[in-house]
Amino acid sequence: MQSRYFTINGFPQGTPGRELFELHEAELPALAEGEVRIRNTWLSVDPYMRGRMSGVTTYIAPFTIGEPLEGAAVGEVIESRHARLAVGDKVRHMAGWRDIAQLPGEEVEPLPGIEVPEQAYLGVLGMPGMTAWTGLNRIAEMKDGDNVLVSGAAGAVGSLAVQLAKARGGTVVGIAGSAEKLEWLESHGIKAVSYRDRDAAQLTEALQGACPEGFDVYYENVGGTCLEAALNTLKVGARIAVCGMIARYNEESASAGPGNLAMILIRRARMQGFIIFDHWNDYPRFLEEVGPLVANGEIDYTETIEEGLEHTPDAFLSLFKGANTGKMLVRL
Repeated sequence: MQSRYFTINGFPQGTPGRELFELHEAELPALAEGEVRIRNTWLSVDPYMRGRMSGVTTYIAPFTIGEPLEGAAVGEVIESRHARLAVGDKVRHMAGWRDIAQLPGEEVEPLPGIEVPEQAYLGVLGMPGMTAWTGLNRIAEMKDGDNVLVSGAAGAVGSLAVQLAKARGGTVVGIAGSAEKLEWLESHGIKAVSYRDRDAAQLTEALQGACPEGFDVYYENVGGTCLEAALNTLKVGARIAVCGMIARYNEESASAGPGNLAMILIRRARMQGFIIFDHWNDYPRFLEEVGPLVANGEIDYTETIEEGLEHTPDAFLSLFKGANTGKMLVRL
């Protein structure tokens, strides 16, 4: 059986170009004992993958030039030599960026039994959803009535974070860019603030107008101007959960940090970064709490879908243009 997969041909500086990605085809070997073969049906692309294209080990190893890229995927088992997995099982794994995956069964997870579309396990009930829940509850220790600010608020992580925060009863403000994203936030009872064409002072003024009393929690997905403005709007004792800083992912050289970091001291705030892999033991708790809300329609989620394996790089690159509302997915 043939497998088609993407590789990268170098480690890019700045924003990657489409020419970085190469589509290859190879014949898969016979299954070894304990392995499974999966026909992927959905692929996930995520901003963190940009860091793996740098050639530098951070909290995760970099991609290898010329080797198949990796990422979360959902698919169906089409051949199995693993006792726990049978042909026809729907599963999730990390052998994405390809149409047919072959890997050890121990690296494959059957989909939970919640009645939702299977691709939801790559988004609202997958790593992005778990990241939103963890940042608010474990890192920022959100309380009922907290005022919460979320940057990247219409993305895969932010769109769930604002809804989970809204359910706790405080004022929730989301920072986003396009008119479509701002409208989506407002339709869910979130006060929406645009960062477009605003410097830090102007964004600060807009945030203070949306929530004059200030924020107890800031959920950080973007960095840059958003972080600088957020620091100006913290309440005393605020907590900042740093999930990502997408504004910096394609920088060719290090940029200066916010000039107002002293606000962390002045507001006696706590700022903590986190990596979701360190908290995955909480995934059953997350599913127990959020799964029924998604299945019952109490949590809304959106998806931006590219069609076909060939368009996986395009889906990935569009993340850095703000082209996605909700989770960016590729349907095979």
